[in-house]
Amino acid sequence: MASSATGDGMSEAQTSKKPKKTKNQVDESELLTVPDGWKEPQFTKDDNPRGLLEESSFATLFPKYREAYLKECWPLVEKALGEAHIKASLDLIEGSMSVCTTKKTFDPYAILRARDLIKLLARSVPFEQAVRILQDDVACDIIKIGTLVRNRERFVKRRQRLIGPKGSTLKALELLTSCYVMVQGNTVSALGPFNGLKEVRKVVMDTMKNIHPIYNIKTLMIKRELSKDPDLRAQSWERFLPKFRHKNLAKRKEPKKKSVKKEYTPFPPPQPESKVDKELATGEFFLRESVKKRKKMEEIKVKQAEALTKKQEERNKAFIPPKEKPLMKKTTKGRNKGTRIYLRTECMSLTLTAMHICIYPIYLFNYFYSSGGR
Repeated sequence: MASSATGDGMSEAQTSKKPKKTKNQVDESELLTVPDGWKEPQFTKDDNPRGLLEESSFATLFPKYREAYLKECWPLVEKALGEAHIKASLDLIEGSMSVCTTKKTFDPYAILRARDLIKLLARSVPFEQAVRILQDDVACDIIKIGTLVRNRERFVKRRQRLIGPKGSTLKALELLTSCYVMVQGNTVSALGPFNGLKEVRKVVMDTMKNIHPIYNIKTLMIKRELSKDPDLRAQSWERFLPKFRHKNLAKRKEPKKKSVKKEYTPFPPPQPESKVDKELATGEFFLRESVKKRKKMEEIKVKQAEALTKKQEERNKAFIPPKEKPLMKKTTKGRNKGTRIYLRTECMSLTLTAMHICIYPIYLFNYFYSSGGR
């Protein structure tokens, strides 16, 4: 009885606790969304007053054509990194840039930002854009595209497709992702917020896989409009996004000569017969030399006779007259045309004679009148 009473008491306690959990439960969509205008607090020296224990350093090489630009803007790089207490050095002989922490460095993540800064400068990103990496809400991504396409001509075409006519495609991508994108050589450097970098990488990789960037740009535009509606934030957007199917209309080119695979047999192919074996099979091996020579001469004479007949036929072709074309029958249309031309000429002659008949007496009257009737 006691056990049943205790069991009933536990069940009542459990049932009484359940509604309390539902009351205190918070919607997961509210936890995932970041409030508008919220920013992460800045990391200051008070957060790490003792500094770093060990010295960290990074170095990267740069191409020869970047030497003049880096030499010009290096004082600005040193000034920007000096605010974070990071030492930067430029070696023009080796063609390298290096950054390292100092005793005054308090932010442990500052050295990683400095490493990204020198990487971006080496990849032809201007200093005005590359210095933004030192901000907390900005990150970078260097996408390697050189090994994604084997054929060089195809690679250049797809890379140009990413840039677009007069850089219009790249500009549209920058506006939609709020990122700065730089296409240089075998890499694509992107600089901006984390969400934008993810989209830029997807567009670049799809372009190298022969998917036109305009499809991804259209999807980004739709997503941008959907994000403005607060009711749709917690819902799935698949029904609104376009679905593009890849259609390969071109037929696969078939080879001219198709190689048919033979059936596999473990036994080797039969050995070809030699000249002696063939003579033994026909019985020529046992003939005398004189008979063999006579037989060869007969074969040669037969071949010569065949060649002579062929040559004679080719010579006689020149004396054969060509086939004459059959005469075309005169059609009724041709006759009608002839009669029409004949009638026209007859009419012209009649009109001319009529004109002579009319004009001649007038001419005579004028002649007598001018002569005074002489």
